[in-house]
Amino acid sequence: MKLTNKQIRTQVATLDGWRLRGKRISKFFVFEDFMQGVRFLNRVAKLAEAMNHHPDIDIRYNKIKLSLTTHDEGGLTMRDFKLARNIDRM
Repeated sequence: MKLTNKQIRTQVATLDGWRLRGKRISKFFVFEDFMQGVRFLNRVAKLAEAMNHHPDIDIRYNKIKLSLTTHDEGGLTMRDFKLARNIDRM
């Protein structure tokens, strides 16, 4: 179920480093080198697949941007915030 603006602001405030950008939340991760970023993405991929909820990914050498939204709901849901929290716990 798509969250209200108030619910979204409340959830974003509980996250570390995630920013609200339109109908999605995004976070940048910086690694020592390309391969460290790839290893991180492999862990994110396994987690996302297990949750059946997949981030949009932009990788630029050692910088990775993950963006989350629930496309079939047209905005943010608790699934996005759950995945963000799980990524942060990795």
